[in-house]
Parts: sequence; structure tokens; C-alpha cells
Amino acid sequence: MGHVRLEAITWERLGDLLADRLLDLKPQDGSPWPRIAFDGAPAARPGDLAERVAETLRTRGRPSRVVDTQGFLRPASVRLEYGRHDVEAYYDGWFDTGALWREVFGPLESGGDGRILPDLWDPVTDRATRSPYVQLPPGGFLLLHGPLLLRHWFPFDLTVHVLLSPPALLRRTPEADRWTLPAFERYDQETDPAVAADVLVRADDPRHPAWNG
Repeated sequence: MGHVRLEAITWERLGDLLADRLLDLKPQDGSPWPRIAFDGAPAARPGDLAERVAETLRTRGRPSRVVDTQGFLRPASVRLEYGRHDVEAYYDGWFDTGALWREVFGPLESGGDGRILPDLWDPVTDRATRSPYVQLPPGGFLLLHGPLLLRHWFPFDLTVHVLLSPPALLRRTPEADRWTLPAFERYDQETDPAVAADVLVRADDPRHPAWNG
């Protein structure tokens, strides 16, 4: 990403500018629900940015729904079939992408009813959440956040990648979770999210982000 020019910005200003950009976003497939990705390793905290944008949209009178892919983990019996620290399983099999397609993206297609499931599985209890469906009104935004999002061909209308350099990712990842780091190395090599994303945010110093505008 050496050719990508980044400018310093505050998180507050970044939330404002992203929300402003979303207000003019028109899904190419004719859907009335723009779908936004906030992609990044857990240590990059992409969900914090998604929540910030959602709050800014609210103040502008536009509804949104923040969805965390952690709510669409597969059951532990599936995720951990090859052990608790299997990198291949984490990369390819921890998240129930089929459920995301069915319960989140399907209802937001052109002609859909806008009723999405905000989560499906509780990773703490390892049981179904039994959460009720929620109605996203036309013009409302889906703000989906989680890791490895840009490799699944989800129909996003705008993608934001929150980047950590390898040293920062190592430093900010809890020791118990560092076994996942090779998955993010592979993701960088195969998907190159820093280039593939529409918006790049670098967050090595969590107090002083930078972005590509």
C-alpha cells in the first residue's frame, strides 16, 4: 500500500465524512438498502467505526442497523472440529456466510422485504440467540463489521477497511488470539483489502487515524 496517500483525521471527523458519503450512496442493483462493510481484524475494532457512523446517520435522520459477524459464528462443534487454534478453520469456516447471505443480504436485495436477523449464534453460550427479526426501512443502511469480509463476494455498496500494520496488529492482538495472525497474513496476500476497499483507514495509533479520503 506504499502508493496509497493517507491523511490524518480524527475519529469524529471520519464518522461525519463517512456518513455524509453514505447519504449520497445509491445501490447499483436498485435495492433501497445500501450495504456497507467495515472490515478489519478484531484488534482494529472496525465495529467502533460502524457504531460511530450509525450514530452520525441517526443525527441526520437516517436509520441504520449495525450487524456484527460475531453473531454469525458457527457452533463450536463446527468451528473447533480441528482444534481451537486451527488457522485454516478460522479463515474458511468460523463464520456462517450462508446464514449471512440468507438472513441479512437476501432480505436487502431489490424486491426484498427488509426484515433481517441481527444475530444467529451466541459464541459465549454456544446456543442460538433466538433474536427477533428487525425491520430496516427503505433508505436504511446495513453496517456490517467483522474480519475477512472482502473475500466472500458479499454485495456491498461501499467497503471500509480498518488497517493495522503487522507490528501494530501483533501488538494490539491479545496473546491468546495471536494464533489467528497467519489468517490475516493470508488475507492480505490473497485479497489485499488495503487496495480492494473503497475507503482505507489506518489505525496503528488508535488516537490518530489516517485515511485515503
